[in-house]
Amino acid sequence: MTVEPEENAPTGILEWQKLRCYNGSMQKNSPSLAHLTDTELIIAVKTLAVGERDATARLIASLAELDVRRLYLGEGCRSLFTYCTQCLHLSEHAAYNRIESARVVRKWPTILERLSDGSLTLTTVSLLARHLTDENHRAVLDAARHKSKRKVEELVAGLQPRPDVPATVKLPPPQAPTPPTPSVLATVADVPIAAAGTAGLRSPRVPPADPLPTAIAAPRPSATRPAIVAPLAPERYKIQFTVGRQTHDKLRRAQNLMRHTVPNGDPAEIFDRALTLLVDHIERGKLANVKRPHAPEGPATRSRHIPSAVKRAVWQRDGARCAFVGAKGRCTERGFLEFHHVMPYASGGNATMDNIQLRCRAHNQYEAEAWFGPRFVRERPAAFVRIAPTETDAPPS
Repeated sequence: MTVEPEENAPTGILEWQKLRCYNGSMQKNSPSLAHLTDTELIIAVKTLAVGERDATARLIASLAELDVRRLYLGEGCRSLFTYCTQCLHLSEHAAYNRIESARVVRKWPTILERLSDGSLTLTTVSLLARHLTDENHRAVLDAARHKSKRKVEELVAGLQPRPDVPATVKLPPPQAPTPPTPSVLATVADVPIAAAGTAGLRSPRVPPADPLPTAIAAPRPSATRPAIVAPLAPERYKIQFTVGRQTHDKLRRAQNLMRHTVPNGDPAEIFDRALTLLVDHIERGKLANVKRPHAPEGPATRSRHIPSAVKRAVWQRDGARCAFVGAKGRCTERGFLEFHHVMPYASGGNATMDNIQLRCRAHNQYEAEAWFGPRFVRERPAAFVRIAPTETDAPPS
């Protein structure tokens, strides 16, 4: 069904609310999804996603109006955040994002249309909220269209650049010891106190207790914090992570060895040089990317071995990205890449440039299952993920 705005609804936000009310919510007695074909299931998921975006945009518009009217006070809540978490039972993160978006939408209602069509997400709106102005909001919203969170953070860094952070190497704060457990407290409390008159003269005799549990005697190890890679300004990033003692000692040793070339021992400079050497080493082993490559090998023979020249050419041609093309376009994955035989080796395919493409691990497995069948691939996974030797390795026997 379609929900039209009320005749007496205020202009602005509520006038925009002409979106269709999605009527595809699942009924209690709806049939199982298992009976759907693959095509039907994909269509159903896309339809549900459209309905979710539609409902989210309508909720944001309604929260904006509810905030203006301060109706949360009559519901017994002191703030809109309390109303969202306690009455609507949203998580704190979900409530924050929706309230932030609702207050931005009051200034620029065009955001609602972009939320509804999926070109913007609530996370994107929350990141951009403090940087939008009457002059730049259309250009900024257009630039953020269908962008990932990482790309939006880079866009924000361009709008409001921050200075470089100073390089620091320091120990994390010590972890507080774990308080005694209730059972240990009860053991101490059960010790009888000395009789009156002697309590002030000497301590009561406490029977020997069992050794304290390890959890009490030693502090708990602190949880590992995720690494931080955040843009500060165009072409400038902040990178923060925690390392162990051995890595710390290696850094100090590298600083000492490089004082002639890096007098201030800048960890960023050392980090950059170390990554340059690491990437070069990995590309030599995985892609046969060497400065003086061997002469191209002769005609392809019946072997799983992929010549080094073919690896280099395929990697450059496919742009270090999975080359699988689906119904909605090419895969964007750049990690877990493998060299894939378009015509499988088992079916007569050779290791030539025309028959080798890059695939991410998931699509390599997917195409193997499509060709040989899922049961065959599950029983023989090693045949499809084996790394062929490079020109530095001995040829297969």
